[in-house]
Amino acid sequence: MKLTFIGAAQEVTGSCFLVEADGVRFLVDCGMFQGGREARARNLRDWTFDPKKIDFVLLTHAHIDHSGLLPRLSALGFDGPIITTTATADLLSVMLLDSAFIQETDWARAQRKSYQQHKRAAVVPELLYTVAQAQDCLEQLSGVAYDEEIQPHAAVRCRFRDAGHILGSAIIEVWVKEGTKTTKLVFSGDLGQPGRPIVRDPTPIDTADVLIVESTYGNRLHRPLKETIDELVFVIEDTLRRRQGNIIIPAFALGRTQEVLWLLADLCRQGKLPKLQVFVDSPMATKATEITWKHTEFLDDETRALLSLREELPKWLDLRFTQTVEESIALNRIKAGAIIISASGMCDAGRIKHHLSHNIERAECAIVIIGFQAAGTLGRRLVDGEKKVRIFGEEHAVRAKVHTIGGLSAHADQAALLGWLKGFASAPMRTFVVHGEAQTACGFADRVSDELGWSVEAPAPGTRIDF
Repeated sequence: MKLTFIGAAQEVTGSCFLVEADGVRFLVDCGMFQGGREARARNLRDWTFDPKKIDFVLLTHAHIDHSGLLPRLSALGFDGPIITTTATADLLSVMLLDSAFIQETDWARAQRKSYQQHKRAAVVPELLYTVAQAQDCLEQLSGVAYDEEIQPHAAVRCRFRDAGHILGSAIIEVWVKEGTKTTKLVFSGDLGQPGRPIVRDPTPIDTADVLIVESTYGNRLHRPLKETIDELVFVIEDTLRRRQGNIIIPAFALGRTQEVLWLLADLCRQGKLPKLQVFVDSPMATKATEITWKHTEFLDDETRALLSLREELPKWLDLRFTQTVEESIALNRIKAGAIIISASGMCDAGRIKHHLSHNIERAECAIVIIGFQAAGTLGRRLVDGEKKVRIFGEEHAVRAKVHTIGGLSAHADQAALLGWLKGFASAPMRTFVVHGEAQTACGFADRVSDELGWSVEAPAPGTRIDF
């Protein structure tokens, strides 16, 4: 059996792992690279494998850095099933179509800009994939229940377990048979932080021959949830009441938006905050929220209890979901008192860039960063404290206060990752640390080796292991 680390190796995005055994070749995830000027070129480059020869894909969850290249894979000849949880399958119908729309829009904009500059036919990179190709890809989805064992190939069995990261996210257990020998691989996907609202805690796994574990926050600890909530309350009170500004929250349409809404509603219900004016300016987030409420069986007890009070929500939040471009533009006329939640979570695409451009130079406003920001993204530059940033090609002075509230991250921190690893009854034969920037992944690998005594490494991109 061979395992190739195609993406998310010593970096966070581009999740993609190729497994090859006797008579079978399959992928776990097929995600988009994000962040940095080279990301587009990396997404367009040829794979080191032939998409037509992939038998099936196992998908951990719906975030674009795990799923975003599936339409391209299909367009280039992959025609097998894409197997994932039922909730993830529902979410992909939103996520992949939105991603394709962004691809088409950005490509058309680049063509117009090139023509304006050169007064001739545009020479721009090829289109990654179209909305029609994304729709075709959705036909290949196959949804399965958590904990159900399935057999996508005569030599492969697998089971999806709750990863506690976002709705539908999964740890995938895979048993690969070669002759008389069976090897168990475990792919952690992205693991959630225990004790957070909305989704349940990650499922413990007790055995693995080969473990592939994420390390996004493997170098740090999140603040306790109580301290995180206290910080959020302070930022809201300080910005909306004392400084009379707006709060802009870049949030991933899937996962972070729903958690922020839950927290704001609960804080208002408890009387810790007055009634708030909240706008969710992301059609995708609106659809993802509807899907979240549809799958209440996957939510934790606290969230289900709060959902039972949904009819009372208007008492706590003046909540509005904007749909049209005109509604989105109208938000830019609001000078004070609004919380605007918009995608993308790393500030590199979508409506959030417009809201940042209208508020970032106003000292009375605040920008609240609540999720991981990949290197090279606008969000990362804000977190790193840059005083000037470019948005839509124009330079803006950063005068708004930038608050990073890491305790709301959907990713497990170092302690939670180690806690999940300690749930294994015995050490895996080999452990590979992925989904972390190079220094973080290598450092976490060393930490696991020192603390647990396991054989651990952080593979470089393209590494191929022959077991």
